[in-house]
Amino acid sequence: MTDDRTDDRTDDADPARGVFGISVASDLVGTGVQNLRAYERAGLLTPDRTSGGTRLYSPDDVARLRRIQRLLADGLNLAGVARVLDLEDDNTDLREQLDRALDAQAPTSSS
Repeated sequence: MTDDRTDDRTDDADPARGVFGISVASDLVGTGVQNLRAYERAGLLTPDRTSGGTRLYSPDDVARLRRIQRLLADGLNLAGVARVLDLEDDNTDLREQLDRALDAQAPTSSS
């Protein structure tokens, strides 16, 4: 039997697109919604917002929230967590730049 309903989901969905409400995101990471709001106030993440202002967390945001929790469990305060996340983001950006530069310098094989 054929299902005529359209499915908006795709296999290559954008992991940076906000899809989870704050209560779902808090359940996924096992913390209270007040903590998610505090992390946002501290600049640790910036969830998408609907036109009405509702926060929408992406799969990338959920992964970042889990990283925040691990760093807090390791004894860092929010300022320390912010610094570590900034350094990790900078490191990722630099690695991507290096990869692009190396790809551009790679000799092309000629037949």
